Amino acid sequence: MKYLLDSNVIIALVMNANRGVVERAAECDAGDMVTSAIAYAEVAYGAVRGKPPAHEQLQAFVEEVPVLNFDYKAALAYATLPFRRASYDRLIAAHALSHDLIVVTDNVAHFADVPGLQVENWMAL
Repeated sequence: MKYLLDSNVIIALVMNANRGVVERAAECDAGDMVTSAIAYAEVAYGAVRGKPPAHEQLQAFVEEVPVLNFDYKAALAYATLPFRRASYDRLIAAHALSHDLIVVTDNVAHFADVPGLQVENWMAL
């Protein structure tokens, strides 16, 4: 595992909506990409309410990209982060830190103040 995909990257990848994301993901070896149960929940929430991607597309995605459970180790990492109310991004950042993963997102600014977190924006490629 190297990369933890944020919700906006999942959507771009599943919908084939951003060439940079699709090309960069294609360069990854099997097992390099995962997502967080938190990011998956964000995308699934939209899918249930009729937003893309469709539930079937999301299911096909998770057959290729594993979803990491938010565990005790991630919860401890979350407890050390600067607080920001109602921010799923903090949970995602903690999850990445707890597994030493690079967050891949288009919302780089949302993660900028998280100490020690590595972030890449494949949508800017």
